[in-house]
Amino acid sequence: MTKIFKSIKDTFLKFKNSSSETRYKMIIKGNSVLTAILRYTILIAIGYIILYPLLYMISSSIRTRESFYDPSIVWITSDVTFENFGFAWKVLKYGQSVLNTIIFEMVSAGIQIVSCSLVAYGLARFEFKEKRVLTFFMFLLILVPSQMMMLPIFMNYSKLDFLGLLGLVDTLTGIDIRPNVLNSIWTFYLPALLGVGIRSGIIIYIYIQFFKGLPKELEEAAWIDGAGPLKTYIRIALPSSGVVITTITVFSLIWHWNDYSLSSMYLYASSWPVAVRLSEITTPEAMGVLRLSGDDPIRIAIMMAGCLMFIVPILIVYLILQKKFVKSIDRVGITG
Repeated sequence: MTKIFKSIKDTFLKFKNSSSETRYKMIIKGNSVLTAILRYTILIAIGYIILYPLLYMISSSIRTRESFYDPSIVWITSDVTFENFGFAWKVLKYGQSVLNTIIFEMVSAGIQIVSCSLVAYGLARFEFKEKRVLTFFMFLLILVPSQMMMLPIFMNYSKLDFLGLLGLVDTLTGIDIRPNVLNSIWTFYLPALLGVGIRSGIIIYIYIQFFKGLPKELEEAAWIDGAGPLKTYIRIALPSSGVVITTITVFSLIWHWNDYSLSSMYLYASSWPVAVRLSEITTPEAMGVLRLSGDDPIRIAIMMAGCLMFIVPILIVYLILQKKFVKSIDRVGITG
């Protein structure tokens, strides 16, 4: 401490005895140092807030039952174990749950990426009478939570119909030919194909902002060469959309991977994805598989291990796409 105070004193004397020009340079340098210290302090604080849950999950997931009873252990334990991940794998039925997530959620995310781009291209590049109405419905998709539409959609999926035509057959003949598509891929594939899937309104809006910025000369040149609107979209617009597709891919994969409400409503227990299985990990039925009591501290370790197993796959995907994602966010023009 004596050396620090001596250094501060010497700096103050040097500042006092220096010329005005030197004082100005010292003030500028001091301001830049203080700014850098403040910036790094804020970044470290934000980083700690973000990383704290992850660090807590890692620390808790590798602890043994005895370490939970030891008050001297807060973060790091000497008797590290990875058995909790095996327990979490068993409780989550992880292999089957990941397969269900890929079949129901990830494939529909890929379909939605393509279908929403087609819808957005039409809204961004063409003028027609119904454009304002469709734009209004697009904003409704953004503003209205999917939970508000779950019940009518569930009823429709239980007896799938279009404009009441199949129901009319039932009324006239007494034969109900309306199919039940619950617990099938169509509960997710149909909305994705029609551009009304999970948060599709936001995806369409992002695409529209990008397509509006494309040079019209490219499309006009394609039209002169005889290309129609669909061919222009496939040959010109879509290949030029690599930047925005990266952004949409990250968003869509994360939203579908995290989907709980729709999956728990439309799918039976045998088809649940990882997100729904994870929410059930603390139930007595799930823990009963491991024969754990309600106050067993190892339950916390299994829960944290399950959380890590849930976030790691999508985190790996983000790390792979991170550089392109950051660049695409800057070029697409998403603000607010």
